[in-house]
Order: sequence, then C-alpha cells, then structure tokens
Amino acid sequence: MNEIEILRNNLEKAGSEKGRQASLRFFKEAIKSYGIFSKDLKVISSDFYQSIKAKSKEDKFEICDQLWQSGMLEESFIACSVSHKLENEYELSDFVIFERWVKEYINNWASCDTFCNHTIGSFMMKFPEYLPKLLEWSKSDNRWVKRASAVSLIVPARKGLFSDTIFQIADTLLLDKDDMVQKGYGWMLKVYSQFDLQSVNSYITKHKEIMPRTAFRYAIEKFPPELRKLAMQKS
Repeated sequence: MNEIEILRNNLEKAGSEKGRQASLRFFKEAIKSYGIFSKDLKVISSDFYQSIKAKSKEDKFEICDQLWQSGMLEESFIACSVSHKLENEYELSDFVIFERWVKEYINNWASCDTFCNHTIGSFMMKFPEYLPKLLEWSKSDNRWVKRASAVSLIVPARKGLFSDTIFQIADTLLLDKDDMVQKGYGWMLKVYSQFDLQSVNSYITKHKEIMPRTAFRYAIEKFPPELRKLAMQKS
C-alpha cells in the first residue's frame, strides 16, 4: 500500500459511529466523516507527515490534493496540516493551487477555517501583494469563498497587519445574509479589535444599525464590558 492507502486504513480503524455523530452536531450542511476524535486524529496526522516528510513540496501538494478530493472531513484537516508545515517553502506560484482548493473543495466552515487561518494566512503574510485576491474572494457567489476572504486574515489581524484590507472586506461582506459569512467577518473584526480597539469600535459605531446581528455580536465579543454595553445601545 502507498502512504495514502495506509493513512485511510488507519483512519477507518480509528473512526466510530459515536465520533461521527459527535462531529455532525457541529454542522448544518452534510459532511462526510470517519468519526475520529481530535486527539486521535492529531496522532494519525503527525505519523502520516513523518511518512511523507522526505518527499518534495510538489509531491506533498499532490498528496494534499488527493486528500481534499476525498471529501472526508478528517482528510481535509490532514491536508491543511501538511500544507501549513510547508510555509517556509511557499512561493508566489503556490497561490494558484491554494485558490483552487478553496474554490473546488471547501464545503464546510471547519475545513475553511483550518485551511485559511493557517495556510492562506501564512501565505498572505509572506506575500502581501496577493491581498487583492482576498478582496476578489469577498465578492464571490460561493459562501465558503466569501468566508475564506475574512478568515484568511485572522492570524494577520491578531498581529495587527493588513488593516486596510480587513475593513475593505468587512465593507464588502457587511450586508451579506449568510450566517457563515457574517460569522467569518465578525470574527475577523473581533480579532483585530484586540489589536486596535478604537478602529473597530469606530467601524461598529458607524455601521451597527445595518450590520447583521450575528456579525455585530461576534465583532464586539472582546470589547471591554462598558464599551460593549455602549455599542449595543441603539442610536
């Protein structure tokens, strides 16, 4: 058996109906899952990476592609882990691959957030000239691509990076009716508020009458209590 066949055999053995039902509780959309608890998946993922560590970046990306194609939740998480471990080897041309994975394979919030928080976030910090691509994503008709535009900036936002792009994406997604998108950009604003509270508060104050309540509540979650109370007051 090759590495992927061995991996899938291990995933099958580690899965259970109890674990699958536990996973399903977190999703509104249909997902395919082996039913593996996170602590067990972490061990399997680590062992798998050791088995392919000597391969080239290109071969590892091809393996990731095969894992994404399966549609299995746990395989997507392992693909995310592998691609993020290669962050020191990222090149500009890798974005074509990453964008294809977002547009073709991501179909739930967990895979979206895991991939975009880490792989795309790391790529953007290394190659900020690609930030306009996130602005393009924010205008997509695909809910997961729109969410990806925001959650790709979670880690950079925590570091206080890319404020202009953060607020541009928030502007584009501001009135989106999809709760997955609302939670995505609300989360982005919440994280950035921990670096620049004044800017996020100003943005919230300006838009709170039209901002969907889901996005609004996410965005102010880390505000100091008194400021949060003030933000929640109607104009």
